[in-house]
Amino acid sequence: MPQHRMNREEFFARLAPLDEEQLKKGLWNLYWRGAAPVRERIEAEISPLPAARRPPGKALPDPAKVLEDVRSFTELARSGAYIAGDRRVSPKERSGWRFTFGRLANEARHALAAQDSEPAEHAVADLVDLACSSKDMDHFHSEDPVEAARFVVSDAVSALWTAMIRRLGLDDFTCGAMPQLIRWEARYGWTRSGYGRISEKETPLAHVMARLLPTPDAWVDCADRYLEALDQFAAQPRGAREGILFGSGSGFNIGDYHRSRRAADLAAWHDLLLDRLADYDAGDRLDRLVVHPALGGPELLLLRARRARQTGAMDQARALATEALEKLPGDHELLAFAAEIDAELPERAKRVNANRLISRPRVEGIELRQAHSRSPRATPLLRCDQSPS
Repeated sequence: MPQHRMNREEFFARLAPLDEEQLKKGLWNLYWRGAAPVRERIEAEISPLPAARRPPGKALPDPAKVLEDVRSFTELARSGAYIAGDRRVSPKERSGWRFTFGRLANEARHALAAQDSEPAEHAVADLVDLACSSKDMDHFHSEDPVEAARFVVSDAVSALWTAMIRRLGLDDFTCGAMPQLIRWEARYGWTRSGYGRISEKETPLAHVMARLLPTPDAWVDCADRYLEALDQFAAQPRGAREGILFGSGSGFNIGDYHRSRRAADLAAWHDLLLDRLADYDAGDRLDRLVVHPALGGPELLLLRARRARQTGAMDQARALATEALEKLPGDHELLAFAAEIDAELPERAKRVNANRLISRPRVEGIELRQAHSRSPRATPLLRCDQSPS
């Protein structure tokens, strides 16, 4: 019989009566008596700035040489040399591209420990850019390039940002890292399939960033840099045009699509900002965020609704939740939020709920896990004519 596991709210409620000394004692007992994987996880959490590891007895790679090799590889890949019959790449190299990718990624990670790590930082960033691009574009003969290369994007970004903080300091780091967060974050990871050994190791970049921000002042400064980076994205030419989406016969605005996708990819980061900035007397940053022109779509409506509930504007929160459900009537998180605030369900959302009750008649009240296992969000099924308790 499966054991009951507390959710976040239950766990924090249990911790609330404990003082700092009791929390330290509990963590120490867990660390000292726990199994090796538990100890390693605790060590990783309490050491947010680990030094880059390298094989013992081996000299660090030359960062400048690594950057030169990485840029040569990425330029060839982007030009199609690894997927077409280009003479610059031999047939053997074309079939073994994943080994080249893995070797360069390993060298770049090790070179981050050099005294002048800036070239290695550019090398890691170029490889992450290529990995992100490979999710939607064919640069190699592979069904899932990131899985084939065994490249864990979030681990590479964590090592990169750690090196940037050591070299630049926290203030300058956030200036450079915020555009990267916007460009690289992916709601469902960086593999095409969304499952497999590499996918299981991935972590949202929002969580990577959260481990690197030690104080409330750091969070507020990071939020300012994030808004500045969004301003830059909003100022870029939108390139909006009318077109046909998937042969549906309906026109769409490509600019709206990108803004909606950006808001969805950054949803985990926005959740963190919403939870923290309200406690750090920085609500004005949140008010700018929820109406930012670089974001759009149902995810922005949900963020705006959550901010409205946070400020006590419940009628506005309900109206926004209903509007978002008009666009995504089957979204688990939206339905859960609508149930929490007693928002009216649109007709399509009511039908979705009714169909789920018919297909799973005995699971009412049981929490369901969202499809994306790395970012679980539980949602109870509600009867369409039933108010949430």
